[in-house]
Amino acid sequence: MAFTLPDLPYAYDALSPHMSAETLEFHHDKHHNAYLVAMTGMIEGTEYESMSLEDICTKSFKENPKLFNQAGQFYNHIHFWKWMKPNGGGAIPGALEAKINEDLGGVDAFRTAFIQAGVTQFGSGWAWLALKGGKLEVMQTPNGENPLVHGAKPLLGVDVWEHSYYIDFRNARPKYLETWFDNLVNWDYVAELYEG
Repeated sequence: MAFTLPDLPYAYDALSPHMSAETLEFHHDKHHNAYLVAMTGMIEGTEYESMSLEDICTKSFKENPKLFNQAGQFYNHIHFWKWMKPNGGGAIPGALEAKINEDLGGVDAFRTAFIQAGVTQFGSGWAWLALKGGKLEVMQTPNGENPLVHGAKPLLGVDVWEHSYYIDFRNARPKYLETWFDNLVNWDYVAELYEG
């Protein structure tokens, strides 16, 4: 299966002032593309070459950590761009909000837990809203790890690698996470994943 770098679903400057065009150019064009190039070279001529990206992630997590590092990050970023939109944040679609209320104690409690997961992830990694066993949970993972490899479905993920925020926020990861949650999240895409 041949993989390509997806275009951003918006212009480079569309997320300003919360995420700059410079950040998106480096993050998408350089970092995301580098994961694709490395993964492509590693799967060529192997059993992984004919697999879906999700299957590459789950299989390589157990068997080939070097490949997983690239495939996991390539997968995560495909969704990361869609988890953001201009004028994002705000109201959460009804069925998803009801599930957040039921499983996570309300939107405010979820927001706090999600941001805290990102703040307390030591070093590089991700914070997640995931669906596992029919229940929503907030997770944090190191490096390129994602909920897929823990038997869960990722619904929302935020990148806390420094390349995601250092140009715009320097070392202020908490401020980045608060800004990201309140102003950029594409809740319609999160709801689509939840209902799909």
